Amino acid sequence: MAEGRAERLAEGVRAYRLVAGMWVRSTMAYRASFAMTTFGNFAATFLDFVAIMLMFSRVDALGGWPLPEVAFLYGLSATSFGLADLVIGSMDRLGRRIRDGTLDTLLVRPAPVLAQMAADRFALRRLGRVTQGGLVLGWALTRVDIGWTADRLLLMPVMVVSGCGIFCAVFVAGGAFQFLAQDAAEVQNAFTYGGTTLLQYPPTVFAKELVRGVTFVLPLAFVNWLPASYVLGRPYPLGLPEWTAFTSPLVAVACCALAGLAWRAGLRSYRSTGS
Repeated sequence: MAEGRAERLAEGVRAYRLVAGMWVRSTMAYRASFAMTTFGNFAATFLDFVAIMLMFSRVDALGGWPLPEVAFLYGLSATSFGLADLVIGSMDRLGRRIRDGTLDTLLVRPAPVLAQMAADRFALRRLGRVTQGGLVLGWALTRVDIGWTADRLLLMPVMVVSGCGIFCAVFVAGGAFQFLAQDAAEVQNAFTYGGTTLLQYPPTVFAKELVRGVTFVLPLAFVNWLPASYVLGRPYPLGLPEWTAFTSPLVAVACCALAGLAWRAGLRSYRSTGS
């Protein structure tokens, strides 16, 4: 059974690489267009941080967090989400494919549907979001006062990778929901794009009920709020124990496993459009 799962995983990775590579080659055939759209993506996402900077032109702290620490949260959230959006952001097109029946063309191909859907219209221009988030994160690291230790240094890349995994799981779970709703891309976007916007602000500005929801129900807090609190030496949201900062990889694996089960259930329930 383990060998069969490994083979299916390898098959999915290969299919994803081939489909994504096809779209990359198509994109790079028009390099000037690629450069302009990537810059446009960078500039559009940078406006989010400009809005935060405008807030700090009027206040010294937001929920007790100064600008460099909020920029730290922003950079972690934007980079993690940007990577997930680059890798699997095309999942929000699933509802349209279900509605017009074009999902059927993916079902008859000898490749996993999830891999095909994730790589569909792979948009290399989304690197603009990743770059913008990384630059803000780099700037924040030069401004925050952190007592660097080995565990804090190790936690930095772990946060980004785990956050990407959690957001990927949210994308897949949102896609699974669209099998039931037929076309609910905006609902899915509320948890993906809306989730990353939420995490760009400190948890102290939100009601405790909301913080509990994104910690214990939809565990987005493990993307940056909890591990970032440890790195910055700040109190944990909801008074959680210190070791929870290091559980982000486990949460990411659990989220991906649950999202995979939801995807399989949704795909089994698909009955086509009948056309």
